[in-house]
Formats: sequence, structure tokens, C-alpha cells
Amino acid sequence: MTQPEPRSTADEPWPVRVVSQKLGAWVAKLGWVWVDGQVAQISRRPGAAVVFLTLRDPSADLSLTVTAHRDVLDAGAPELAEGARVTLHAKPEFYPARGSLSLRADEIRQVGLGELLARLERLKKLLAAEGLFARDRKRRLPFLPQRIGLITGRASAAERDVLMNTRRRWPGVDFRVINVPVQGPTAVPQIIDALKVLENDDTVDVIVIARGGGSVEDLLPFSDEALCRAVFGCRTPVVSAIGHETDAPLLDYVADLRASTPTDAAKRIVPDLAEESLIVEQARRRLDRAVLTLIDREAHRLEAWRSRPSLARPETLVEQRAGDVAGLRDRGTRSLEHRLRRADDELRHTLARLRALSPAATLERGYAIVQRADGHVVRAAGEVTTGDVLRVRLADGELRTEVQESSP
Repeated sequence: MTQPEPRSTADEPWPVRVVSQKLGAWVAKLGWVWVDGQVAQISRRPGAAVVFLTLRDPSADLSLTVTAHRDVLDAGAPELAEGARVTLHAKPEFYPARGSLSLRADEIRQVGLGELLARLERLKKLLAAEGLFARDRKRRLPFLPQRIGLITGRASAAERDVLMNTRRRWPGVDFRVINVPVQGPTAVPQIIDALKVLENDDTVDVIVIARGGGSVEDLLPFSDEALCRAVFGCRTPVVSAIGHETDAPLLDYVADLRASTPTDAAKRIVPDLAEESLIVEQARRRLDRAVLTLIDREAHRLEAWRSRPSLARPETLVEQRAGDVAGLRDRGTRSLEHRLRRADDELRHTLARLRALSPAATLERGYAIVQRADGHVVRAAGEVTTGDVLRVRLADGELRTEVQESSP
């Protein structure tokens, strides 16, 4: 059974040599690995058999020292220069005397243009599959940004083109410029840092990343995966203005707007004051013409209405209606009088007929109505007897008589 390794304590600390030995043992466990990186520095000392390289991560501010035999370098990458991409087979080693870590390489391969393009194509497919190039996520640029963030090389032609052409188009535009390396091993980390600074600046409405033309190797930082993902995560619209029109780094696909050149970026991010002034002037003229045409048309319409008889002599319509009312009133009066006369005649005729048929008229002709005490009308002599008291109604008054004699 393996005895557990004794641990260091305050009473029994490990010597430095023991710690160095244990560190070396742990580092050696990694074994041989293939490493990809960019050569930041190369040191070939005359007469020395060992070559020293500083290998830097393309997307982060990290580097490692690499040692290789001169024959290994001459066999795999005889023309190796600073800034080149390499793939090397190495084993990590810890040097106790200096307390440093380095890689010992036994094979070095310089990445050629074909391999670089193949890697970029694989990365392009990967980012496209993840939706970083999707059109529906791209944001519209503001019509007139108040402040523009610019990431570019110091005193570069790209910086001059963007600033000069933008201010030529809109003199009042404001810039916040951050100068960074635009090629080499330190380009990507510094561009990402500058991007974060501008993203956190609430006064910046749009961010422009600009660089002049160059070879595929020179433009590699703008196809870096970390930079593409950083641009994809920005809330502020990002404009890519890298190289010439034929250059197409992956940043062009991720950015919200791709400008073919830095000069083209200036044309895309701000309107032209002269053109906008001309458009406003033309619109004002069209508006003036439209208003004058409308006023003229309405004036003719008012004149046409005013020339109509009803407006030229409005009393004519009143007089005409007054005559119609008078005629209708006369017709109504005549009709009413006619109907009243006819009703009066009908009433007189009815009254005459009523009088002719009335018992009172009969009485006025000398007749009388004889009734018994119970009100029964006597029509025959046999209906009464001697001594009955009768009521005799005359045309004027009535009589009460007693029957002395009756004969049928």
C-alpha cells in the first residue's frame, strides 16, 4: 500500500528545491501538446544552437516562452518572422533555477495562407450557424448621431479619412477616438478593450472600427473569434470599415453595417449637410407651390359660389319664397272660407229638416198632445174615461182638462 505523501506544515515546511521539484513534476504531467499562436518576438543569437520565441495568444493578452533547436526552426519555418501564425509541438518545462515556465518545441510549422483561409472559413461557418450573421439582429444606425466612437490606428490614413469626410459632410459631429494597434499580436485585446469603453459610454451613438487595406495576414485580427463575439454582444450599433472594397474580414459579417472603405463609412454614418439642405429647400418649394395652388383653387371656388344668384342676390330667393307663401296663404284662406260656407249651408238644411220633423213644428200648426196623468199619450177616445184628468200640450204652454164625455 502506497504511503501518503507528507504535507508541509508550519513546523515542517518544504524547502524551495522540493517545491520546485513538485512543480516540475506537475507541469511534466501535461506531456506533449500542439499549440497555436502568433509569434510576438523571435531571438536568434549568432552561434547559439537554441532559438527563443515569444508565442502570444491572438485573442488574449497572454504569452509563453518557447525554446527550440535551430535545426527544428530551420526545418519547419526557416523564414519565420514576428507576427506570423505558427503551430508547434511542444512540452511544458519548469526551470527550477529561474523559477520560470516555457515550452520546449521539437516541431514548428508556419501556418500558410491556405491554412489561414481554411481556418477562417471554418470559423465563418461556425459563427453563421450560431446566428452571429443574422440580418434580423442587425440594428439600424441613427439618422444623425450626436457622438461617434472611432477605433483605429494612431495617425493612420483610416482615421484621417473617417474624421475628415465625416466632418465635411456634417461639420457639427463629435468624435471620441481611441487609437489601438490594428495588426500584430496585441491588436485584438486592445480593440476589444476599446470596444468595451465605447460601449459603456452612453454619449456614443455608433461605433466605427476602421483600418486601411493590407494583406490577409495583416487583417487577421478583424477575423478573430473573440472580437466577433464582442461586437455581436454590443448594444450600440457597430460599423465595420476595414481595408478596401475587396477585403471581407469576418467582422464585416457580424457588424450592424459594413462599409467598403473608411471613406465609405463616413458617408454611411452621417447625412450630407448640403444634400439635406437641398432636400429641405426642395420640400419647402413643393410645399409653397402646393399651398399656393390650394389657395388659388379655393379662391376660384369661392368666386364661383359668390357669382351664383343665391349669393349674388340672396333677397331673390327670399322674395320668391315670400310669393310662394302668400299664394299658399291665399289658397288656404279661400279653401277655408269655401268649406265654412258649405258647412253653414249643410247646417241650415239639416236644421230645416230637423224643424220640419220636430213635434214642436206640428204643435205650431195647431195640433196638441194629450197625455194621461201617467204620461201615456192618448191616441184614441176609448183610452180614457169620463172624469180622467188629461194634460194637453200646446205650441205655447199646456192645459189640464177633465174628460166630461168621450165618443169613439
